[in-house]
Amino acid sequence: MVLDPGPRAVEVMKVLHRLTGLSLWHSKTVIRDVPATVLEWLPEEPAAAAAMALREAGALVEVRWQPTSPSHS
Repeated sequence: MVLDPGPRAVEVMKVLHRLTGLSLWHSKTVIRDVPATVLEWLPEEPAAAAAMALREAGALVEVRWQPTSPSHS
């Protein structure tokens, strides 16, 4: 989840574009409307790598882990 694009929003937008395949315009819309959930249901390692790339670009990012399978209790 992107909480804040930080002072380098253009860099964050470019990283989001690269990670998601969204257009640059859509990436800009996503980071303008934070908090925004991006890249749902990724395995742990790719999610951590994506979060690191966004942080390096200047974004404040939170990784929220989802259960791997739904519980049917």
